[in-house]
Amino acid sequence: MKIKEVLLKGNDLLKKYDIDEYRLKTKLLLSNILSTPKEYLIIHDEEEVSDNNEKSFFDAIEKIKKGIPIQYIINKQEFMGIEFYVNENVLIPQPDTEILVQVCLDNIKDNNKVLDLCTGSGAIGISLSCLCKSKNIKVVLTDISEKAIDVARINCEKNNQEIDIVKSDLFENIKDKYDIIVSNPPYIETTVIKTLSQEVQNEPHIALDGGEDGLNFYRSISKNAKEFLVDNGLLALEIGYNQKEKVMSILKQDGYRDIKCIKDYNNLDRVITCKMGG
Repeated sequence: MKIKEVLLKGNDLLKKYDIDEYRLKTKLLLSNILSTPKEYLIIHDEEEVSDNNEKSFFDAIEKIKKGIPIQYIINKQEFMGIEFYVNENVLIPQPDTEILVQVCLDNIKDNNKVLDLCTGSGAIGISLSCLCKSKNIKVVLTDISEKAIDVARINCEKNNQEIDIVKSDLFENIKDKYDIIVSNPPYIETTVIKTLSQEVQNEPHIALDGGEDGLNFYRSISKNAKEFLVDNGLLALEIGYNQKEKVMSILKQDGYRDIKCIKDYNNLDRVITCKMGG
C-alpha cells in the first residue's frame, strides 16, 4: 500500500471507534514507524510502505482502538519544547503542566536548589534543569516508583542532564533544604478514575489516585514541605480544576503565606504557589 492509502485506511478504522484527533494520530504513528517528519508523508504520499512497516502501523492502530495512548506506543511526548521518553509506568506530560514549570522559571534564581516530588517521567525537573543552564541550579527528582525512576533516568540521559534521582515516598528519604519544591501529585478522587476516558485509565493509577477526596498528597506535602524549604522558599503545586479552595485552605492551616492560584490555558485553576517563613 502507498502512504496515502495506509493513512486513509488508518483514519477510517479510528473514525469508526470515535477516536479523538484520529488524523493526527495516524500521521504520528506512520511518521514514527518510517522515522520521518509528518511533512514527509504529504510530499511522498505515493511512496510504497513495506509489509513490515504496514503491519507495525495497523498493529498500533489496534492498540489505539483499545485505549492505549499513542504516546505509549511511540514512546514520545514533547513538553516545554523538549522530547521525553514515556511508557506505561509514568503519566504522559500534559501542556497544562507547563504552567507549573513556567511559574518555577519565573522564581528561580542563581544557584537555587529545586526538589521535584512525584517526578514520574522527570518532565518538570528536567525541563527546569535544561532551561536554567546559565543559573547553575541543582535539581533533585523523587518518586516512590522504581519503574518511574527508570524512565526519569532515561530522560536525564536523553537530555544530557546530570540530576540526582532519589527513590522516596514524598519526603521520606529527603535530607536537604530547597529553594523551590515543585510537584504535580496524584489528585484525582479514587471513585472518579473509573469514569475517565479509556486512555487516562490506561495511565498508571498510582500516579492518578489522590485518595477518597483527591487531597491526600496535598495534606502530606503541606504538612512536611516546610521542614525542607529554606526561609522564604517557594512551594508550587499543580491542582485539579475544582480543588483551589480546598488546597488553599490546607496550606493556610499549615501556616503558609502568599498563597496564590494561577490559571491554565483554558482559564481553569491549575497551579497554587505559596511561601514559608520570611
